[in-house]
Amino acid sequence: MLYVWFIIAGAFAGVSAGLFGVGGGMIIVPVLVWIFTAYNFPPEVITHLAIGTSLATIVVTSISSLTAHNKRGGIRWEVWRHMALGLVIGSLVGAGIADMIEGQMLQIIIGIGALLMALKMLFFSNQESVEKPLPPASVQFGAGTGIGMASSIFGIGGGSLTVPFLNWAGLPMKQSVGTSAACGLPIALAGAVGFAWFGQDVVNLPEGTIGFVHISGFLCISVASFAMAKVGAKLAHVLPALMLKRAFGLLLLVAGGQLLLSGIGIL
Repeated sequence: MLYVWFIIAGAFAGVSAGLFGVGGGMIIVPVLVWIFTAYNFPPEVITHLAIGTSLATIVVTSISSLTAHNKRGGIRWEVWRHMALGLVIGSLVGAGIADMIEGQMLQIIIGIGALLMALKMLFFSNQESVEKPLPPASVQFGAGTGIGMASSIFGIGGGSLTVPFLNWAGLPMKQSVGTSAACGLPIALAGAVGFAWFGQDVVNLPEGTIGFVHISGFLCISVASFAMAKVGAKLAHVLPALMLKRAFGLLLLVAGGQLLLSGIGIL
């Protein structure tokens, strides 16, 4: 039955990613926390395991996404090259920081992050600044480091952070989204490797894991989300964009609120 829940989680994350244009990390992490809790995994490793597994699944979905955007010429590879090393360094550092944070506190941090992202989706829009020149390579590298660190801690591909930065940096929205999709690969790859590495000496992990990455969860969620993302993308062309944005914001409010309240012991 555990595998069925993984597939359901992956399908839901895939539809959400295709429908709302945001990576599934903020959906996958709360759902995995609920699943691992229901199956009585050790409480102290649940949040770390959910983040590491989420990052591993984003490796697969980001490859699919960046391939699609690249076919349409939507990726500014020179910007990606300036940010990529920073993204990798930041993601590895973020995994190390997360490893040092107690599981319940990490859950609270992720809940707050989801609530902040929900507020952004509901009340703020990304502003393009296409007339301005790109910032220096050092600024792009620094932004990549910060984005990679935060994304690794939260178990996300970083699109909610990368797109606003690229808009501010002077890229039009379509190129911002496409380049952000490409940036999700080094974030997820380095973050997943980091969580697998830092979790290798943890003694109370359940069977079937490599560090903080649950292998069957990774496989089931990756396959289901990859398949169902196309369904979400088709729906995105039918339903009103503003309604989709608000629906996703409300979804994050529920998920973030539940994680926050659970982390502080109210639920």
